Amino acid sequence: MEVNISTADQILTTDGIPLKVSLRKTERRNKIRAFLLVFPLLLFIIVTFIVPIGDMLLRSVDDSQINEVYGKTFEEYKKWDKEKDQLPPEAVYRALFEDIGYGDKLKIGRAITRMNYSKSGWKSLIKKTRRQINKIVKSGELPTSYKDTLIEINKGWADPTFWYSMSQMLAETTPIYYWNAIDRTYDQDSKVIMQSEERRIYVATWIKTFKVSVYVTFYCLVLGFPVAHLLANLPLRYSNLLMIFVLLPFWTSLLVRTTAWIVMLQQNGVINGVLVWLGILSDDGRIQMVYNMTGTIIAMTQILLPFMILPLYSVMKVIPKSHMRAAQNLGAKPVRAFMRVYLPQTIPGMSAGGLLVFVLAIGYFITPELVGGKDGQLIGHWIAHHLKTTINWGLCSALGAILLGIMLVLYWLYNKIVGIDNIKLG
Repeated sequence: MEVNISTADQILTTDGIPLKVSLRKTERRNKIRAFLLVFPLLLFIIVTFIVPIGDMLLRSVDDSQINEVYGKTFEEYKKWDKEKDQLPPEAVYRALFEDIGYGDKLKIGRAITRMNYSKSGWKSLIKKTRRQINKIVKSGELPTSYKDTLIEINKGWADPTFWYSMSQMLAETTPIYYWNAIDRTYDQDSKVIMQSEERRIYVATWIKTFKVSVYVTFYCLVLGFPVAHLLANLPLRYSNLLMIFVLLPFWTSLLVRTTAWIVMLQQNGVINGVLVWLGILSDDGRIQMVYNMTGTIIAMTQILLPFMILPLYSVMKVIPKSHMRAAQNLGAKPVRAFMRVYLPQTIPGMSAGGLLVFVLAIGYFITPELVGGKDGQLIGHWIAHHLKTTINWGLCSALGAILLGIMLVLYWLYNKIVGIDNIKLG
């Protein structure tokens, strides 16, 4: 009689456990061990990268705070027929009176800031009204007509534009910050319109930021390519010495380097002084190279240049020198051999350096802020301005989200055109 028993079932470990079961347990333990090894890094990325970005994206559309303060007012406001009456009915004024008079002072203060983003004047209107309402509440004599009382306290409550601007705050999520970030806003019918002429600043700043990033990337490539080529082809003892000079800026504070450029580029600075001494410029014809776009591009190019040189150098270092000699032996002139044989092999380095410099340049803040002045300010200036001065976190979050979106789109286009696999560091 023959008995069919699988080979796997017959093979046992020294502990008497089937081999298949033992292998599954070992594989499971290895996966758990591998996960535990990468878990600290994963946790670090989640806490320092994913969570802040997620919070930024939420803040860019969040409008729930003001709904907590003016919940009753907004409920009555939604019932108002704007086509029939120019001003809200009595119920809206009563709800507003109760929300302001009995609401939390701290929350009302934060909500005032949000309201002022929709229309300037809300801050003073609410503050003056709140003081008078507090007196009425303390006296215990509530008004018979809340509408007449509020209008008597401040004539702003009879201004329809204030009430129309409130329609922008009804939902707990809003795209208003994104519209503001591209110089748009809402009219009284909640339609998207252009901002007034004096408030159209962001589109021009976005264009300027993009242009500066492209210029800086191009100049870094033009200046960095010959330096990287020299480093890659010099004997090791000389290339190591020159590499120290390339890395030297990393050992110096960014603030110190930026300040040094201000000293060098100003009209009475080193560069203008040398040009006057050489007779190229007259003493009255000194060039203004600081606190403008010129100074921003010069300083950013010098500061970001090592980020272009290092990827180029690491790729050029591994290109066999025999390729150029072989091309010339086959009849190609040096220029043709360089363009057809050597240059294509440096594309991975140019790609890595260009992407790295562009990403750093488009979000740069310190150097444009100090060297650029009013003319050389990039989008980072407005993000910092709203973060620290106006406390408009929604708008600065929207600006940051748009910046992130632009980089993702460019990264996607780069992957489609060049291929992300072509980025190499050697």
